[in-house]
This record gives sequence, structure tokens and C-alpha cells, in this order.
Amino acid sequence: MSNCLTAIAPEPVFQQPWHAQVFALTVSLNESGRFTWSDWVARFSAVLAQHGVDRGLDGDLDGGDDYFHAWLETLELILAEDGAAPAAEVDHLRDDWERAYLETPHGAVVHLDGA
Repeated sequence: MSNCLTAIAPEPVFQQPWHAQVFALTVSLNESGRFTWSDWVARFSAVLAQHGVDRGLDGDLDGGDDYFHAWLETLELILAEDGAAPAAEVDHLRDDWERAYLETPHGAVVHLDGA
């Protein structure tokens, strides 16, 4: 009998890289004093309720894209309200990235004009 241990890769904590990125950005902004965690929880709960989920993870969200879209929406709302990322600027930048993505050949690096 072999004494070899088979390494089992752990399940990823986040389903997509952007999930981890928006989570890390939120934690960093909290730690830098941009908002309190209790404020975050209240705001995130309100966004979840707007999407018909009033019990957090016990509701319809599965911790995937739907959950992190709500997470991102909450972060955007907080940053828009304090003037760090006004909604109009975020919308404009999102539109620019989408246009650049759609106009970039498959496999090429996406660049914004003037960036």
C-alpha cells in the first residue's frame, strides 16, 4: 500500500475573479474608513430587498453572479453618494468599456481610447 497523499484542490471561494476583486475592494474601502461595516450591511440588505431577497443568503441568491451584482450595486451606490464615483461618470465609463470590448478583436487586449 502506498503512503502517498493525494492533494485535493480546494473549491474556489469565488466563482469568478471579479467576485473576489469587488469583495476585496469593498473590504479595503471599509478598512480605510470610507464606510463602516454596519453601514455596508444595512445598505447591502436594502439592495437585496430591492431585488426581492429579504433574508440574505437564505433567499434566492446563490453566491454567484446575482449575489455579486447586488454587492457591486451597493458599492456603486455608496461611492456615488459620497462623490467618489458619481453615477453618471460610472455609467459613462461602463459604456466606454463595453464599446471598447465589442470593438476589440477576439483575443486582443481591450484598451480605452485616451487611456
